[in-house]
Amino acid sequence: MTVLGHLRSQLAFLTHRSVLWGASALGDPGARLVRRGTADPYPLYDEIRATAPLVRSRLGFYVGAGHALSARLLRDDRFGMPGPHGVFPLRAATEPVHPIEDSFLMMDPPDHTRLRRLVAPWFTSRTVARRAEEIERIVADCLDEFEGAGEVDLVPLFANRVPVQVICDLLGVPAPEHERFRGWANRIAPAFDGVNSVGEFERLRQVMLELQEFFTELIAFRRRHPAEDILSGLVHAKVDGESLNTKDLLATSGLLLLAGFGTTVNLIGKGALGLLTHPDALGHLRRDPGLAAAVVEETLRYDPPVHLTARFAREDAEVAGFRFRRGDQIVLSLAGANRDPAVFDHPDQFDPTRPNAREHLAFSGGIHFCVGAALARLEAGIALRALFQRHPRLELAGAPERGDGRTLPMLTSLPVHCPRRAASSAA
Repeated sequence: MTVLGHLRSQLAFLTHRSVLWGASALGDPGARLVRRGTADPYPLYDEIRATAPLVRSRLGFYVGAGHALSARLLRDDRFGMPGPHGVFPLRAATEPVHPIEDSFLMMDPPDHTRLRRLVAPWFTSRTVARRAEEIERIVADCLDEFEGAGEVDLVPLFANRVPVQVICDLLGVPAPEHERFRGWANRIAPAFDGVNSVGEFERLRQVMLELQEFFTELIAFRRRHPAEDILSGLVHAKVDGESLNTKDLLATSGLLLLAGFGTTVNLIGKGALGLLTHPDALGHLRRDPGLAAAVVEETLRYDPPVHLTARFAREDAEVAGFRFRRGDQIVLSLAGANRDPAVFDHPDQFDPTRPNAREHLAFSGGIHFCVGAALARLEAGIALRALFQRHPRLELAGAPERGDGRTLPMLTSLPVHCPRRAASSAA
């Protein structure tokens, strides 16, 4: 990028940020919803929901935080994904794509159907259930590494490590490369909310180049030496008699890495936090480890990994009395919908015994329902059950820390104290 180009891009970033902050200062709900920050977002979700099912932002889009309308819009095929516009405004056509930018996550039919159909068989409930023993081994190995360590941070040592090993094994990434992948994923995940500066973009671009180079080499290797993994399946798949092009292979591989990482890191970490801050819920799990699945569902409802999603009207449409023109964009708060008192009694309470927790929208809905939902549920259930079986007296050792993302608000630190187990229980 030339000096002049750098200055122009920096000015564009500053202008965008100034507009966002200015609108936010004036109380605009859309600007307040998408502006990055570490403040608790749930009071804002409650405010938006109490105002109206949909609220118009001065920035030109609608926002909603209610369950009923969100569920209808997510499942209505007249509304599609808005695409990556605005996420990476500095990317030139010759530069590497963000791992989700050209993936099927951002597509609508028929391209979405074509690519998702190739991946979906690897993530059915029956298929992922066969990986339970492997996930249990990965979880046990991670727990072994901080056995008796006293005070530790659960995010980097546990919640952050289990998902990357699971998804790397599924993709066929060699074990010695898992840590490198974890570093890439940690650096890319915050970009779900866009980038704030040219410098941030350039650092992200370098990570994407490294990731793309690695996947390009691994794809070439799997063409010559296929194995029983997703990447080999994609490389040798045929759609209408044709193989996937390199762009689709890179985007799909990157999506699976990131979607299988950041969201599950959040699910495991937030599940542990929910239990540690709600002794009654933790007591239920200690008495009955079989409740781990219920803990996962309530975590998905109470504080989901992904807070925001967006849709745009593919045609003029009317839903629940609201008229949309083709091109209208709507930002939906999945987290806000999950605490709608019209659906969930005492929505601000973390209660794994809640009978209707599975009515949450944490995995979106319709054709874009999360393809990895069954795997995320299995991973988190195994991880949380094993964590508190191994460390029944686990307790918080400090305040948790969160990133400033709004779409994917990452839990970045969860300090805990692991009392040493008695010799008899450790044997």
